[in-house]
Amino acid sequence: MATMAKDELDNTGQFSRTLTMGLVDAVGSAIVRGEYQGRSFPTEADLSKEHGISRSVTREAIKMITAKGLLGARPKIGTFVQPEESWNLFDIDVLRWLMEQKLSSGLLRQFNELRLTVEPQAAAWAARRATPAQVTAILSGLTRMREAAEGNGDPLLADIDFHVAVLRASGNPFLSQFRDIVTTALHTSIRITNRQAGGKACIDDHAAVYNAIAAGKPEAASEAMAKLIDDVLDYLDRSHA
Repeated sequence: MATMAKDELDNTGQFSRTLTMGLVDAVGSAIVRGEYQGRSFPTEADLSKEHGISRSVTREAIKMITAKGLLGARPKIGTFVQPEESWNLFDIDVLRWLMEQKLSSGLLRQFNELRLTVEPQAAAWAARRATPAQVTAILSGLTRMREAAEGNGDPLLADIDFHVAVLRASGNPFLSQFRDIVTTALHTSIRITNRQAGGKACIDDHAAVYNAIAAGKPEAASEAMAKLIDDVLDYLDRSHA
């Protein structure tokens, strides 16, 4: 019996993963949009037929969505959509779906409240612990923000890189892992908040964070980062009102 070549096996596996992740994204975002409210969640067979994919791919996708807290299963009931309080908000896919599909000033406030509990302390630790290379990485993000304000570069990516560099410079691996959450959420929230909170004033606020970290002043770094995020919260409150 002929055997498949290794590259054929690899291509088949990659194709299957692509189908699986595509279904995870389609069904997960549909759950977050509320498309299954008031009706039963489709069976594995129905999902396979609807999306034109195999049962094995569907089964794997459902397992992944369940692991994100969006689905549950019980005997005699089957698979069902979990209430929102059961969703894993630290899963970057769930957070992305929320930001993309159910964006609101309330959701943005909650996210920035989380940032306010984490990033000022990260900035303080960065002022104590950052290596010269890490300080340079923070400066690089700030420099790119300035260049982007003049039309040379992407202001969103520069802003994200600045905040991620501060998290990494904290010297705390748990905070470094927080970068994925910050990156995912800021991709959406910065586009909105920077419409009013952006520009030179925003860059000056980021410069204050950098200067305090570079000077090794933890309290000043924490206060500067807190002010930066507080300004975003104030903007969200004004826009909501």
